Amino acid sequence: MNPDDQAKPPAERADPGPPGLPEIDVFERGGRHEGVQRRINQRLYMQLLVFEVERESVENTANSLIEALANGGVGAVVYADVNHPRGLGVLTWSEDPEHFVRAVRPVLGALHALKLRPEFTMLGRTYSLGYEPQLEDAILERPRRAINHEDSAWAIWYPLRRNGAFAQLSHQEQSGILREHATIGMAYGKQDLAHDVRLACHGLDAADNEFVIGLLGSELHPLSHCVQSMRKTRQTAEFIAQMGPFFVGHVLGRTPESRMAPLAP
Repeated sequence: MNPDDQAKPPAERADPGPPGLPEIDVFERGGRHEGVQRRINQRLYMQLLVFEVERESVENTANSLIEALANGGVGAVVYADVNHPRGLGVLTWSEDPEHFVRAVRPVLGALHALKLRPEFTMLGRTYSLGYEPQLEDAILERPRRAINHEDSAWAIWYPLRRNGAFAQLSHQEQSGILREHATIGMAYGKQDLAHDVRLACHGLDAADNEFVIGLLGSELHPLSHCVQSMRKTRQTAEFIAQMGPFFVGHVLGRTPESRMAPLAP
């Protein structure tokens, strides 16, 4: 017993809990600096909502939507849904998940011309791989740069879930499988053909998906080509249980960066 606890009444003594409980660590971890691994307890949430415009002009609704989001201080990208002639997609983000309830929902709820298509709703959070040299940038800033870059005119967003067999592999084997997958993605990024945003959505997705992937670029074909190339990897060929639905969007507009709600410190 802690000596300080001996002087306390029984009700105030610290309860060590049952023995053998795992230690829970929710921090994002990056590469080591001077022998110390960097870690932060921050991440960026992103949400994609997809709508059908029921009664009004799609163009007018999109313009009204962008204006309303900007006036509400909501950072957002508005997409034309390539596969639906009256479809719009709205991508928003924040470090604080309450932002989607307190800031995003009131703006979208006031536009009665929008009918939600819930099968395309995606919500996820950025995460670290454990070796990022610039952890804060990788977790908080790089995804925002990717979606807001002027050359990111096209986007493919989709969720995925691995099967249980992947979780049973050793850490070493998992790392090799993921490295093969990541190498292909980095090759597309190196040539500015496709840039990615990777989000974890465990427990956040209605269909029990585990990840949300965004592929962004100036042209659509390289994004499709990247998905095709990934099909040949061991991860996709052996361990993916479900992918999609796929949302294909073309940027109609973005809210001005200067009017976005600031990121939390």
